[in-house]
Amino acid sequence: MSAAVPTHDPHQPLVLREDRDGVATLTLNRPKARNALSIGLMAALQDALEAVHDDRSVRAVVLAGAGGAFCAGHDLKEMRAAPSRELYEALFTQCSRLMLTINRIRQPVIAKVRGVATAAGCQLVATCDLAYCEEDSRFATPGVNIGLFCSTPMVALTRAVGRKAAMEMLLLGDLIDADEAERIGLVNRAVPTDQLDEVVAAVATKIAGKSPLTLATGKEAFYRQIDLDVEAAYAYAAQVMTENMMAEDAAEGIDAFIGKRTPVWCGR
Repeated sequence: MSAAVPTHDPHQPLVLREDRDGVATLTLNRPKARNALSIGLMAALQDALEAVHDDRSVRAVVLAGAGGAFCAGHDLKEMRAAPSRELYEALFTQCSRLMLTINRIRQPVIAKVRGVATAAGCQLVATCDLAYCEEDSRFATPGVNIGLFCSTPMVALTRAVGRKAAMEMLLLGDLIDADEAERIGLVNRAVPTDQLDEVVAAVATKIAGKSPLTLATGKEAFYRQIDLDVEAAYAYAAQVMTENMMAEDAAEGIDAFIGKRTPVWCGR
């Protein structure tokens, strides 16, 4: 029997980070395993996101995958290597914490999708604040095909797309193409492969030019109000806007608009 081929070079980091002009790009770096979310990769991404959250020079985050795939979901070989309830509980708790961190860090997170995004990889796309993909990308929640319903990916998916579209993906387990992903709202836009970098860079740069305080305020408010009833959501949003209006950046932004000049953000 031949020796197993390693799916990651131990000398390479599991997550690559590149910073440019206020944008941090985090790249999942297990290309031989189609960037499957091993325990180690999830821990590395968790650490990278927490570091970004604390870095006030970063105003937007791009999440990408190395090689020809965005992310193929959890590492099934790792999951089956030492099966136990304790392992599975710890793994899915870790994954849930990771997804919540994407929602809770100060900066907007943009998924840049090349190739496939399946199961927990599709969950990553649905969790990110924005998502753009190449026209050849494919998406699926295929757990049902192997006897494992995509229950945790379902949480993000049902909050990103309509119920019927989500249930169809979850029950059939079929791959959907980029155009369908855009139609149902899983991604913001599908673009030609040679334009993806340019489109995502333009979006990230535009976001990075906004007030970091306003971005953080708005992102937190978005996720807090979305599950409230309408009356509670308006009450909460009114309080957020009041606090926002008292901020120096709001005063600067309004005065700059009135004075027809470019605002200078101070982050307060």
